Amino acid sequence: MLLKKSVDEGQFEGVHFINGTVRFQKVKLNVFCFATDGVLVDTSAQSLFTEVKPFFDRIDIDQVVLTHHHEDHTGGAHYMVDRGLPVFLHKKSIDDVIRKANYPIYRKLFWGSRKPFVAQPLGETFESRSATWDVIATPGHTSDHLSFLNRETGMLFTGDLFVSPKVKVILRNESIPQIVRSIEHVLSYDFETVACNHAGIVKDGRTALIAKRDHLNALIDEVVTLRNKGMAIKEIHKTLFPSTYPIKHFSFGEWDSLHIVTSILEE
Repeated sequence: MLLKKSVDEGQFEGVHFINGTVRFQKVKLNVFCFATDGVLVDTSAQSLFTEVKPFFDRIDIDQVVLTHHHEDHTGGAHYMVDRGLPVFLHKKSIDDVIRKANYPIYRKLFWGSRKPFVAQPLGETFESRSATWDVIATPGHTSDHLSFLNRETGMLFTGDLFVSPKVKVILRNESIPQIVRSIEHVLSYDFETVACNHAGIVKDGRTALIAKRDHLNALIDEVVTLRNKGMAIKEIHKTLFPSTYPIKHFSFGEWDSLHIVTSILEE
């Protein structure tokens, strides 16, 4: 499998970031990680480790916090542990990440095989060199998903909560209603800029999250209305999502717009 890989680095208001991209045919995936005030937020993917290692070796950090357990966010965690740095994530994933990662082969082809690592559980807050951070539960993409708010700078690190204002496909186990509740939850905090692990720095982050919430709420209303008219799930899906995206076939259906409809109706 011929993967094309590249990385770009940047800086915004004291936050250093690196964006790794993996391409195969028509499928292009990317992931950011961010370093600020001695904290590294997420560690990219094992398949990008060679490309991001110089960044890891150059940044000045004391600790690592992970937004969730997915392999494109935890690929370099083992390296940080080997360097003697503490790595933190949601308590429910502590036992999972210490074992060999188990996820579909297509994801391993893109993101590599995440190596086991030892992590510590996050509490409700943590301290960096000059700030207190809020640890905000934001499930929906995964049950262990967290967002981090730097109270000093007002920047919100959202993992995979935002990604884009309009959702076209989701993972089979994601929940659209739960994502809406998580967005509502973070909107109760004081922030403007968002650091998203796939969209990068979103300067008007609050506005962007509001737009996503409103889009998802409208989508929920459409799905429920069509269901109440007697439409079957597949009919609703075809009506609202007439296009088929390449990742559906490449992922053998793990990513699909159909899951948007089913997650709404399941609730």
